[in-house]
Amino acid sequence: MSDPRRLVIGVGNPDRGDDGVGRLVARLLRDRVAADVRIVETDGNAARVIELLQAADCVCLVDAAVSGAPGGTIHRVNCSSGELPPAAPTASSHGLGVAEAIALARTLGTLPRRCVVYAVEGEDFEQGGAVSGTVVDAAHEVARRIAVEI
Repeated sequence: MSDPRRLVIGVGNPDRGDDGVGRLVARLLRDRVAADVRIVETDGNAARVIELLQAADCVCLVDAAVSGAPGGTIHRVNCSSGELPPAAPTASSHGLGVAEAIALARTLGTLPRRCVVYAVEGEDFEQGGAVSGTVVDAAHEVARRIAVEI
């Protein structure tokens, strides 16, 4: 059984190209982390992310980013130290995404003691598209880093 205090959250929409990177990393980690690490895939709805954050002590969250950096660039953000992740390529239907969820959890005092976001720079977010090769390569590297870190 997994321990909800150690959590990996893979965020994204697998039907929008590189936006599926968070979920891809979650799947890559299923056989690479200890059995007590909980792995969750979600679409990034802020309410769901906040709910997940409240129950954890240590979180690694993975999402796509669009900051102008080259595709496949990996950003590591230590949210516990006050940083916020770059904005996601698309907002959720509720208008709030991962960065807003983390900011709100911090304000509410429910941000986990340790919260790290890996944001992978996307290239293509076309509906029905697959994750691009550059982003797949980055996903494997992020999975490797999280397996060591968590």
